[in-house]
Amino acid sequence: MSEPARPAQTRRPVRTNATRQKLFEASMLLIGERGPANVTVDEIAAAAGVSKGTVYYNFGSKSEMIAALLEHGVEMLESRLASASPAAKAVDDLQEMLGAMLDFFAEYPSFAQLLVSEMWRTPGEWHETLTLLRERLVSVIGAAVERVAQENQVDTQITPASVAGAILGATFVIGLDRLVFHPDRSREQALAVVMTVIRGYLR
Repeated sequence: MSEPARPAQTRRPVRTNATRQKLFEASMLLIGERGPANVTVDEIAAAAGVSKGTVYYNFGSKSEMIAALLEHGVEMLESRLASASPAAKAVDDLQEMLGAMLDFFAEYPSFAQLLVSEMWRTPGEWHETLTLLRERLVSVIGAAVERVAQENQVDTQITPASVAGAILGATFVIGLDRLVFHPDRSREQALAVVMTVIRGYLR
């Protein structure tokens, strides 16, 4: 059984973002093929073009490495959401953000699959890490939902944080459903389905 991941603040700093990105790309590729339990540190290191010692120096264990790479993936996603093209209306702004999230999941489907499979697993090996990462994403989306509420009549019995959580879950599921079962479904069609959540919030 793998040892639990240490809290983020006790991990060794990764030497370079380039190294972390290589490990992220390699691990997501291999995990997507076989799942985290069936991938070794040696395989990830080899695929990333780094030594096994580099992995252990930076992370200490495979479990800690995956926890750190999950955090790295969320940081990448946060950056995508922050850089989404701003729109004049808050609803359109939120739509741009969710479109960027769908694009990210299409680019890194294994990351989305790992998040979905582990985020709601209780107890889970990375539950504590994923709880914090979920809170970060809900906070980003929640801020956009609050702007929608400021500009529009909304259902005041539902909190922006609850709507943000529903949107996050819907985007994960619709994004993966499109990739796995409906590859012919366009980005715009998938986005329209996700946006039904916010449409239901409006009055």
